[in-house]
Amino acid sequence: MLNENSIADFKRNLRGPLIGPGDEDYDEARKVYNGMIHKKPRLIARCADVADVIRSINFGRENDLLVAIRGGGHNAGGLGICDDGLVIDLAPIKYTRIDPAARTITVGGGCVWGDVDHATHVFGLATPSGVISTTGVGGLTLGGGIGHLTRKCGLTIDNLLSADVVLANGQFVKANADENADLFWALRGGGGNFGIVTSFTFKLHPIDILYGGPMLYELSEATDVMKWYRELIPAAPDDLNGFFAFLTVPPAPPFPEHLHMKKMCGVVWAYAGPQEKAEEIFKPIRAFKKPALDFVGPIPHPALQSMFDALYPPGLQWYWRADFLNEISDDAIARHTQFGAALPSMHSTMHLYPINGAAARVGKSDTAWSYRDAKWAEVIVGVDPDPANNEKIISWTKSYYDAVHPYSAGGAYVNFLMGDEGEERVKKTYGGNYERLVAIKKKYDPDNFFRVNQNIKPS
Repeated sequence: MLNENSIADFKRNLRGPLIGPGDEDYDEARKVYNGMIHKKPRLIARCADVADVIRSINFGRENDLLVAIRGGGHNAGGLGICDDGLVIDLAPIKYTRIDPAARTITVGGGCVWGDVDHATHVFGLATPSGVISTTGVGGLTLGGGIGHLTRKCGLTIDNLLSADVVLANGQFVKANADENADLFWALRGGGGNFGIVTSFTFKLHPIDILYGGPMLYELSEATDVMKWYRELIPAAPDDLNGFFAFLTVPPAPPFPEHLHMKKMCGVVWAYAGPQEKAEEIFKPIRAFKKPALDFVGPIPHPALQSMFDALYPPGLQWYWRADFLNEISDDAIARHTQFGAALPSMHSTMHLYPINGAAARVGKSDTAWSYRDAKWAEVIVGVDPDPANNEKIISWTKSYYDAVHPYSAGGAYVNFLMGDEGEERVKKTYGGNYERLVAIKKKYDPDNFFRVNQNIKPS
């Protein structure tokens, strides 16, 4: 029974701190990346190790508490926090152990991708890891993991070799191709539905210096750029990745002053092939149309990964919508350019992330990620520092999504879901894999203990 004595006993048995509403660090501890999310948990257990995670799960279960799992706290809908329940915060479980000969890295469940990039880059190695280095390893991986290296190396889950997991009953298990293979299958795209992953082991690739960066065009050229881009990416070599964006140029170096606060379109490129071939690969790209800004050149992988960190610090107001796309039709482009010209704030944007190449050569049922035949993951985000502008950015995001959703493939990247679109949206996202996920959920979490997520119910 939850009372002051049981809480005190729980606190004594933890290595990490247990934080409650009366503690001076409570308000800081309950913050998540999305400043639009304000929730007040009863307790926050900052777990120092696996033993703390096991004790926290057992305490939550025995006291019938709603439990949220926090890794990096980056989740779109703020699913790393909950009201009146227990937050199991993995942030202190932060370590990296690299085996350069085997080309693998094992990382703690509290790591962010910047920690991984720091550990791997010195060995000239990398694994696919999003586009913002402050993103948590756990959330990005369990949802699938898309980023600059998707076309060359696949999704992050395609590079996951093994995971240590604490289940809803407090049991510690390994999940890989040989042990608990059904759980390993579900973890690769099924989100945080099945347990708390305290450690991940990833395959690494010999990637050191990329040839990449942003190439920006006038907004008046957006239709031509999108039509060119939609043909280029499906035919491009796997070494070449580039995500399309509508954006507002930040009013700061290294951007030239004459472009500050200008609405533009562009592609953020990442070429992971041999440097001596990079100029040749980019010749036709540069010949297509002279960009207004060309910041593409040799760049260390961690530098590209962290290029947008300062632009998107924690605490901004975020509202999300997303879709998978099989194609980008002329009609869709007309709608995109309409809303791209009406970005409601400097931080608001739309990105089209390629998910073909190596990621498309994995079978639809080989992992929980079902949309292996889609070409792009689209995300629309209204973002602003000021809560007073929330109505404006939410309205733009919803209207944009409503205009382009009819041209989509149906589901969306689960990490881009805000969490307010209902159960059917989650089902569509998993497509033909949903029933298998339900069966695995029923086996490993029959009481739906882990439900602060894009929830897969066990029945």
